[in-house]
Formats: sequence, C-alpha cells, structure tokens
Amino acid sequence: MTRFQAELTAFDKALAKATQPEQPFEALWRLTDAVIGAKLFTLMEADMKIERSGRIFTSHPEEYPVSGSKPITYNAWFDVVHKERRTFVANNLVDIDEVFPDAVLIGKLGCASVINLPIVLNDTLVGTVNILNGENHHTEERVKLANTVLSIPAKAAWLASRYIKNQQA
Repeated sequence: MTRFQAELTAFDKALAKATQPEQPFEALWRLTDAVIGAKLFTLMEADMKIERSGRIFTSHPEEYPVSGSKPITYNAWFDVVHKERRTFVANNLVDIDEVFPDAVLIGKLGCASVINLPIVLNDTLVGTVNILNGENHHTEERVKLANTVLSIPAKAAWLASRYIKNQQA
C-alpha cells in the first residue's frame, strides 16, 4: 500500500457519498490535515472576469465566514498563484503580512505559515486551497506533498461540489 492510500480511499468514498456542495471540501480538509496538517483551511474561488474572489469553504466560519467577495489584489502573491500558477508559500507572519491584510488574525489563530495551492481547470485558475499552520510548518517536503498528493483531490473536490450545486439548481 502506498503512502496516504487509506486517506485517499476515505476521500474518494466521501466524494462518492457527498450530497451537499460543502461535503467535498470537508473531505478535502480531512485529507489535507492528514497529509500535511491544517490548523486553518479555506477555499477561495476567483473570477477574473469581474476581478473578484470569494471564500467558498472554511474550517473557521466565525473568523473566516463564507460570504461576499473582495477585489483581486495585484501583488507578488497574484504573480505566483495567478500568473505563474505555482503554489505560494510563506512560513512566517512577516512574509504573510506582505501579501495578506489579515496577518494579525492569522497569528491570533495560532497560524504563521501558509500554502496557497492553485486549482486550475480548463487552463483557468478557478480558486485556491489555503492551508495554514504554525510558523515554519510548511517544509519543503510538505509543499511537495501538497503539490503531488493534494492537487488532484483539490480539483476533484471542486468539480464534485459544482456538480452537486448544479444538480440542486
């Protein structure tokens, strides 16, 4: 059995049984926590046609609710994630503060590192998986695991959630 096979099998079963749009993201959160650890886990969707992004899932609904949208900010983070479609990593609050206005709240939640894993479908960045944990948590190995183990499940969760939404419409 390969590394994380049991976790991937549980993720697959959860997707197969999902009946609500948030359930695939809950399954992705569990998988992510098992693979690299996630104190705070969110998903954002990006709509470049209107240059806005919005949170569509959160592990912390009180601090980071699923509601509304905000303008896309063009900064170094945007260049890495949107233009280059690479995973963004920051391992301390100083680096997080350079690109995110909520670094203080992130710190209050016991987080000081972030991975933003792009979700690209049809050659379009549709969103990001945002994985936060303590300072220096996102080692080179964990970043590699995010890119290799979590990238395809992120796409699957995204598509499953959209499918469920369309079925309910």
